Order: sequence, then structure tokens, then C-alpha cells
Amino acid sequence: MKYKIQSITKYLNDLSAKLPAPGGGSAAALNAAMAASLISMVINFTLGKPKYAAFESQLKNILIKSERLRFKLLDLVDLDVEAYQSKDIRKAIDVPLVLSRLSYQAAKLCPPLIKKGNVNLISDVAVAVVFLESAFVCACFNLEINLKNFPDIKLAGKIKKELSRNSKMIKRIRKNTEVGFGKVIRG
Repeated sequence: MKYKIQSITKYLNDLSAKLPAPGGGSAAALNAAMAASLISMVINFTLGKPKYAAFESQLKNILIKSERLRFKLLDLVDLDVEAYQSKDIRKAIDVPLVLSRLSYQAAKLCPPLIKKGNVNLISDVAVAVVFLESAFVCACFNLEINLKNFPDIKLAGKIKKELSRNSKMIKRIRKNTEVGFGKVIRG
């Protein structure tokens, strides 16, 4: 079943049912896809406004990236279900690894929007970065479980180092975005 073409109600009904999938990985991917959508929304409400004309080119570039990420993340909603059903350890590692990477990439799009995005949507930027950090952490949980039984210890070590490095970075991005949000709304 392709959840990306189903209704949200169908997805949530299946998520809450006594079914093996979708589960946490798929839900995290949906969360990240929603975050990328929020980034795109903020930009779409900013483009064409005279107040932000100086940032138009940069915002269009961020919009292209956020839209690409949105579609990739939405694909992961279904790919996670397929990986779980396949019982293939490599797929069970690949999907959350890709989710962690895409969530991190999307989070890097948020900080510029604090100053260059429509100020009326600044809370949406903050929500997006929190969603992305959450999706990243969820991907790390799934990787930790799956790497426990992964036979390639060298590759597992490389993945763990990457996650550790990116975890610090995404936390910093979220914190800096929150600080920027606070400065804008509180003056």
C-alpha cells in the first residue's frame, strides 16, 4: 500500500491498529515531510513581498531544496513500511539512515528563514525545525536497534560516528533557531 497517496485518516487508522507497519520510522518520515512542507509554505508566503525582495534569490533556492526534500521524505513513509515487511537488515538500516540525513539537510534550511522569511510565519519555522530534530532522533533510535545485529561492524561504526556528529549539529541548529525566534518575537 502506498500511504503517500492515501488519506491521512487511513494512515493514522493503520498506524493505530494492531498492524506491524506502519510504525515509528514511517511516522517519523511523515513528520519530517510535514516539516519540509512548512519550510516551503513559509517561503511561498514570503516570495513577492517587497520587504523580502533582497532575499528573493536565496529563498527560491531554499524552496527548490525544501520541495526536493519533501518528496524524498514522503517516499520514506512507504519505504519504511516496505523495509520492515522485507525483514532485510540492510533495508532496515538504509531507510532510517536516509531519514536522518534528509532531516539534517532540511534542518539546515531553517535558520536563514528566521531573518529572511515572512515574520508572520516565524513560528512555522520553529515548528519545522523541532519536527526535523524529532525525526532525526527517531531515525537514530531505529538505527540503534538495527545496528545491534548488523554484521558489518566497520560500517556500523561509521554510521554511529555520522549520527553522533549530525546529532550535535541538528541540536545546535534547533537551539539557534529557537534563539532567533525568541529575538524576533520578543524584540
